[in-house]
Amino acid sequence: MPRLLLLAGVLMALTLNAKAEGIKRIDPPGSSFPISQLVTVPAGSHLTFVSGTLPDIADPNAIKGSSAAFGNTETQTRSVLNKLRTALRSQALDLGDIVQLRVFLVGDPDKGGHLDFDGLQAAYTEFFATAEQPRKPTRTAIQVVALPLPGALVEIEAIAAKAP
Repeated sequence: MPRLLLLAGVLMALTLNAKAEGIKRIDPPGSSFPISQLVTVPAGSHLTFVSGTLPDIADPNAIKGSSAAFGNTETQTRSVLNKLRTALRSQALDLGDIVQLRVFLVGDPDKGGHLDFDGLQAAYTEFFATAEQPRKPTRTAIQVVALPLPGALVEIEAIAAKAP
């Protein structure tokens, strides 16, 4: 019986510590890259999953279905992150609550079909690891052949968490 009480006490302490500490973000060792290597979400946290989000049209005069209609990778990333922020705010969350991003990128035709990682980073760093919003999610960037929206170069899905 004393062991059971001790175990219950330890589990209770761990639960209380997890709730008190909230979401933990650990940066990659020795790196200033604007992502977290690890994010730990305590039990009981509210999780929100955001489906893949595609960019809005940037140039309505461009040829429909062309990447020019949506802009380059930087423009499209900015558009998608703004849309994610709007979706999260509708649930009383914000970009700082994102714990994981999965980014799907199509090679930019204007760059010979090569992935425009610099364009992704240029827009991404306006939203994460800034003075206004210092939190960094974990992130994976994957090059894909195409996306469901012709002309889109960027699609991003997210997981956001709010600690209890």
